[in-house]
Amino acid sequence: MDPLVEGLKRVRVVAGLVTALGVYTVVAGGFSLEEALENVVVASLVLLVVTPLTVGVLLMVWRSGGPIRPLRGSLWGSLILLLRFVGTALLTFTVLRVAPTSGLFVLLLGPLGLWLLAFLGCAAVRLNANFFGTAAVHRALPPVLATVTAWLTAVPDLVTGDLHGLGLRLGVVFILGAPVTVTALGLLETRRLRRHHGVRLRSHPLAPGAR
Repeated sequence: MDPLVEGLKRVRVVAGLVTALGVYTVVAGGFSLEEALENVVVASLVLLVVTPLTVGVLLMVWRSGGPIRPLRGSLWGSLILLLRFVGTALLTFTVLRVAPTSGLFVLLLGPLGLWLLAFLGCAAVRLNANFFGTAAVHRALPPVLATVTAWLTAVPDLVTGDLHGLGLRLGVVFILGAPVTVTALGLLETRRLRRHHGVRLRSHPLAPGAR
């Protein structure tokens, strides 16, 4: 285990979580739990679409280098983790939205929502380092998937002009700051894996060092 790569993973996870929550919830008008949860739901849905598509493209690339069938177990395990995380995010959002208007049921739904929120936060930190177990498929997959997801989560705010009162310059800096950071860390991570461990993204996962 490379200590530098592990350190880069931790920083990448933090930057990715900042992207998912939305930097503007902190710097523009205070933190909004509801808005942060909406951002997490959007990020989760982006994950649900982007991760299988990206892995599918890479499977086509890897097909020329060896058999794909032996990867099914690792791929299925990653998909299950992803589906569980997205399901938990949707359940957390629903419970916390319904709880304030549920009357006496708030005594049940309130604590449940807070527990789900804490569980979701811990799961996000632990799962994002290896990006839902995709490191078991190929060690270079997590930084690539994190980079793609970070951009697809952050860019819509710029495209729609939804800068949340930050102004154009500050909006660009704050909204793009996290995905740019995730990208830079991802590049450092993949470069380290390639130069010091011989792990190349285009190489078949069953090649030496790829898993």
